[in-house]
Amino acid sequence: MKFPMGIQSFEKIRTDGYYYVDKTPFVARLVNEGCYYFLSRPRRFGKSLFLDTLRQEFLGKKELFSGLYLENSWDWSVTYPVISIDFSGVLIEDANHLKGYILEQLEENQKELALSLKKPQDCNLYFRKLILEVSKRKKQKVVVLIDEYDKPILDRIEDKEEALRIREILKNFCSALKPLDKYLKFVFLTGVSKFSKVSLFSGLNQLNDITLDERYATICGYTQKELEEVFGDELRGEDLEAVKCWYNGYSWLGEPVYNPFDVLLYLQKKKFHPYWFETGTPEFLVKLLVKKRFYIPELTELRVSEMLIGSFDVDVIEPENLLFQTGYLTIKRYRQSLRGLIYYLSYPNKEVQIALNDYISAYLTQAETEKQRLAERLEDCLERNDLEGFKEILRSLFASIPYEWYRSNEIAKYEGYYASVVYSFLAGAAFDIVAEDYTSKGRTDLTIMYGNKCYVMEFKVVELELEGKALAQIEQKGYAEKYQDRFETI
Repeated sequence: MKFPMGIQSFEKIRTDGYYYVDKTPFVARLVNEGCYYFLSRPRRFGKSLFLDTLRQEFLGKKELFSGLYLENSWDWSVTYPVISIDFSGVLIEDANHLKGYILEQLEENQKELALSLKKPQDCNLYFRKLILEVSKRKKQKVVVLIDEYDKPILDRIEDKEEALRIREILKNFCSALKPLDKYLKFVFLTGVSKFSKVSLFSGLNQLNDITLDERYATICGYTQKELEEVFGDELRGEDLEAVKCWYNGYSWLGEPVYNPFDVLLYLQKKKFHPYWFETGTPEFLVKLLVKKRFYIPELTELRVSEMLIGSFDVDVIEPENLLFQTGYLTIKRYRQSLRGLIYYLSYPNKEVQIALNDYISAYLTQAETEKQRLAERLEDCLERNDLEGFKEILRSLFASIPYEWYRSNEIAKYEGYYASVVYSFLAGAAFDIVAEDYTSKGRTDLTIMYGNKCYVMEFKVVELELEGKALAQIEQKGYAEKYQDRFETI
């Protein structure tokens, strides 16, 4: 059997000898329970493959579902025309480019459906006419599948004015669906993010957002059971706990899942590596963290409200929301409060924790070539309990920060910046650390566990006459007492 890395065609997977994890029970549930759906998941999580599975189901391709749950759970005697719009395959340059691309997509659908409509230049009008005409010709309701609806906005997210123009085009395009309810059998939209002001959500009031619906928590990704049952032969002799630590942990209020892209590449190469992280550069996200003066150690456990995690827009983008929706943080637990649900976010797994912090560290210090050497020196210093050597490494780390940061960036004037630099450096180098750890008398900034030793750190931005204040605080509040039974505290 072959590994379906990056393959989004359900037909190709089912006919060319690829492994497949059966997600068709979700197909049956969706169709039986409703009509309009939206699903948000991070990139490379199987959204496009699931959408194509829906497409083949409605087209009546029973032969592709042999041996799967849906084979005997669907009326294959009835087929439906399908209109598929995919925004994942092109980098949108501007609003005019988007208009042209949508018209091309609609033209391709028209050919697929064997229609001969005159091509309007208005996306909304063309979309509407296509749905009405195919429903009339086929004497059947229409299925509409839209993949990665938000990608055109995200492509230009750093150019606010252009992103707003693109948003309005998408809003106008999708508004065509609202008055056509009686012609539609099923509508399913996917994306990475939920933009609150796009008409998908303001116009389609009946749209069911299943992103945080526990019943659909494992609709994309592999559960532990699925991994072991489907890939059992490939996992023979592998350290399952290590695989779980590296690639499992993504949660949407239900059972945690593995990132499929990571798992498939690991099974092929048998080497732990940040495969998923390397498929996208979080430069915009890191710039936003810096702009907002975000305290990087808080990524270990970040508390957010239901409103904050729900949706965002070009006008107001918060780091917490973007971190969650793009997959760099996931839900670890939640609780009900008087003001609604409170979510606790953290890294999903070891891959993301190490790779993201390594990237942040490089951005904050510009020490890309030095980080690995400093990390190796630090491990040697901790092994020998060489505190002076540890101090020299920290000095080298801060010395790598460009002077421009100090001259023009206010972030360098508060202690959270320096804590963020050290934290991201240590986390990116895979050291065992705890940020913001509570004790009976306060909260430590950062704690490093190494072997039988525990290093408690406090950060202060002070004038020279206040030198020693941080160490005094550690001693006065007894931050080290919590660890004395387990470690030799330093």
